[in-house]
Amino acid sequence: MYLPLTGFRVVSVEQYGAGPYGTMFLAQLGADVIKIEPPGKAESDGKRRGGGDTARHVGPHFLGADESLYFQAFNLNKRSLTLDLGAAEGMAVFHKLAASADAVANNMRGDLPARFGITYDALKHVNPAIVCAHLSAYGRGNARSAWPGYDYLMQAEAGYCALTGDPDGEPQRMGLSMVDFMTGTIMSIGLLAALVDAQRTGKGRDVDTDLFSAALHQTSYPALWYMNEGDETQRTPRSAHPSATPSQMFRAADGWMFVMCQLPKFWDILLDRMGRADLAADPRFATNADRLANRDALTTLLDAEFSAQPMAHWQTLLAGHVPVAPVYTLGAALDSDWVETVQMRDQVDHPHRAGIDILANPIKLDGGRLPNRAAPLLGADSDAILGELGYDGDEVARLRAAGVV
Repeated sequence: MYLPLTGFRVVSVEQYGAGPYGTMFLAQLGADVIKIEPPGKAESDGKRRGGGDTARHVGPHFLGADESLYFQAFNLNKRSLTLDLGAAEGMAVFHKLAASADAVANNMRGDLPARFGITYDALKHVNPAIVCAHLSAYGRGNARSAWPGYDYLMQAEAGYCALTGDPDGEPQRMGLSMVDFMTGTIMSIGLLAALVDAQRTGKGRDVDTDLFSAALHQTSYPALWYMNEGDETQRTPRSAHPSATPSQMFRAADGWMFVMCQLPKFWDILLDRMGRADLAADPRFATNADRLANRDALTTLLDAEFSAQPMAHWQTLLAGHVPVAPVYTLGAALDSDWVETVQMRDQVDHPHRAGIDILANPIKLDGGRLPNRAAPLLGADSDAILGELGYDGDEVARLRAAGVV
């Protein structure tokens, strides 16, 4: 498969989740994503330990020293170059790399890109067309620039936790780090847009996003409801939609399922396929507004209906007619026949384990899933990348002995 970003080089000073998640999309779409990682400290036996992306050391499942399954989730298809950006020789290498690249990405704390010299202003003299994409917790150039921050904090401050969970329970975060994933994706969109412009004009720029801004932006229509009408969306029983009804979880005989009558036609189809014309004639449920006003009574009636049969029965009866889905555990979701049908699972071989199961990229090109290879070992590509930049073997050995790579 010829990939659309083939020939483009992205250098990324990244760690943990949000930034690496975004640049992984670029790598899977064909870009040469070079991951800059700290080389670690020399120990008495001459080996360097403790280096690399923090994600390499996140348990509980490891593949070897400096290797974890967590790291594989964010770094497929990339190359790894160990480089000390705090050393003058390290920055000299970085400048050579930036001169050969189309973009530089980072997810450093907001005050650090300027300090390390990885902004457009700092790099335009080596590459006027370079695009510098920045992802931080709270942005650059403001009172919170130096604040560390993580996904869960953004879910708390942007209102997610207050909107999630049972109305009578405590606030809850989402089960996954969705703010990280959204922000990484947004960063890559901004990077690609600036890259298109740089190809036309020969001039790069800075592109910024941050976890907080991305989290707040995703509050979407409830934000507009509040800002314009003072209508503050609240938690609902059964994770129900705030306005469409019935659109919530219901009990089947063998577990939970989600039914979504987002449009009036789905309510009519649901009653027809269930054989409950009597509910259509009930004035309490005549319109969506009526159903919303009488949601508790409707939930009781539909629970009685749905709980008489297992989920498989309702899936067969309603699928393709009314939006419906089983509420799976994570394991059941990953092992479902549909995941296999749409080829959302893939395998890659790693030096420490053959056949690691991974998730395929959700993007298709010409009807096919994107190809994958395992995330790199720490510094696995250092010699090759330095060779591409013109360093010979003796120079590489000297840089390594000095702890620069």
